[in-house]
Amino acid sequence: MKILDVMQKEAIIDDLKSQTKKGILEEMVAPLANITGRDHKDLVRVLMDRERLGSTGIGGGIGIPHGKIKDLESLVLGFGLSRKGVDFEAIDGEPTHIFFILITPENSTGLHLKLLARISRILKNDHFKERLQNATDRDEIFDIIKEEDEDF
Repeated sequence: MKILDVMQKEAIIDDLKSQTKKGILEEMVAPLANITGRDHKDLVRVLMDRERLGSTGIGGGIGIPHGKIKDLESLVLGFGLSRKGVDFEAIDGEPTHIFFILITPENSTGLHLKLLARISRILKNDHFKERLQNATDRDEIFDIIKEEDEDF
């Protein structure tokens, strides 16, 4: 499965403004709520519940917030870029700049894990991360992800 099989361009935010974990999640959930037709607050709640189990700030400037929601048709994926960086309680204590957000149906554990693994793998490429951080807009971010997704 490729990342762009499940991520729509509208779910890419090229300049997150919030400086708090909850604020980042609220910003990133907005397009996903529109795409899924789900309530914005419900999506944020699911993600915050997951964050209470342990931060999804995996270090290296990366956060991969994710959660499962009942009766969701299919998984949705979004991307956000915080140019300033935000304290996302990452395991290395460093600010987080690059976010992939994943919301999946409750019963899709295999797909959920497969996509998380793919995202984690491509984010090990420092050149890819650097290109994402330097991207100027949504279209450029989409193209960078598409190029990396095809090469992987």
